[in-house]
Order: sequence, then structure tokens, then C-alpha cells
Amino acid sequence: MKSQQSGFTLVEIAIVLVIIGLLLGGILKGQELINSAKVKNLANDFRTIPTYIYAYQDKFKSLPGDDNAVATHLGASGTAATVGTVGNGVIESDPLSSTATNESFLFWQHVRLSNLAAGPTATGDADYRPKNAVGGYIGIASLVNTGAMANAKITLPTTMSGTYQICSESILGKFAKQLDTQMDDGNTQTGSMRASLMTATNTAIATASIDDATPYLVCMSF
Repeated sequence: MKSQQSGFTLVEIAIVLVIIGLLLGGILKGQELINSAKVKNLANDFRTIPTYIYAYQDKFKSLPGDDNAVATHLGASGTAATVGTVGNGVIESDPLSSTATNESFLFWQHVRLSNLAAGPTATGDADYRPKNAVGGYIGIASLVNTGAMANAKITLPTTMSGTYQICSESILGKFAKQLDTQMDDGNTQTGSMRASLMTATNTAIATASIDDATPYLVCMSF
């Protein structure tokens, strides 16, 4: 007797291919939604942080981090900076400073103690420094319009307008380009939002040279 060999019919193969296509489409769509959510959260950081400054100024007539009457305004838990000129209307130091005595570092304690932002208020807490949606640190400092824009994390021309610079680390190139398109001029080398490699030079890079899979430092001046 001959043994019969049976295989898939064309209809069965077609059904399997359709199912595989639907699964792949769902996976890709899900990833797209996740990426969109990350960009939305990253953009929200740049939009929200300025409100902390304005609300704190309105409440205490001082800048968070630069408040020389912090003990009066926030109680014994408030820490005054010991580096720079406190009370001069400038949030001094690197926007991403990790030094607990710097004004830009203490900015976060002050806005949290005044109930403007959530997060730990103890400067020694492992989670004190805020992170963005992709796990990079985020921070702010004043821009000083002298020389090469002192305190600017990404070097800016002296003619550029802006009082503060918000910086956010470890943002993939594909997200950096989306952020600039949403919030600025679409060019990561010009305008109020710029991207650079996370190196000591911190020179802004044009959109055409941004690699989608490489992490960048993104800063916005306002």
C-alpha cells in the first residue's frame, strides 16, 4: 500500500499568513504607541518645568534654588545653596549638576517642598535627581548672556534669546528629532531646542546627522 502524504492547502497557508501579518501589525502598532507616549512624556518635561519657576516666583518672589530665604519660605527642611551668589536672581551652575550645594541641584528640593512638583526632598536620596521617560537625568539652570553663554549645557550663540535652559539626557535620536519638530523649528542644530552627543564638547548637531539609535543630550532655552 502507498502511504498518503497530506500537506497544507492554499487556503490554510493563506489563513496562517494573514494571522502572522495581523500579529506583526499589532506588534509594530504597539511599539509605535509606546514610542509616541515616550515622546509625549519627554515633551511634557520641557513644558512643565517652566511652570515651577513661575509659580515659585509668584509665591515667594524668589527663584527655586536661588532662594536666600529658603528657611523662612520652606521651613527647616529647605536647604540654601552655598555655591555661587544666592539671591541674585540666577539659578547658577550646570543644569544637570549632581553637587548638592549647587543652586541647579537644589532647584528640585525647593519646588518639591513648595508642593509644585513631586519627588524626594532629601538631597541624599538615591532618587532625588529627576529622570525623564527614558531614564536620563533632567535639569535646569539660568543662562548668563556673556561669553559662550555661561551655564549652557549645549553651547549657544551669545545672540540667542533665553533666560533658562532645560536639559534632558539619553534621548534617542529618533525621539530628539520628533521633539524638535513638535516644539521648535525641526532642526536640532538651530532654534530654541538643540541636540548634541553626550560628550564634553556638547556641540549642537544638525537633524540630518542625528542617528536614530544613538542617545543624545537635548536642551531647550526659554
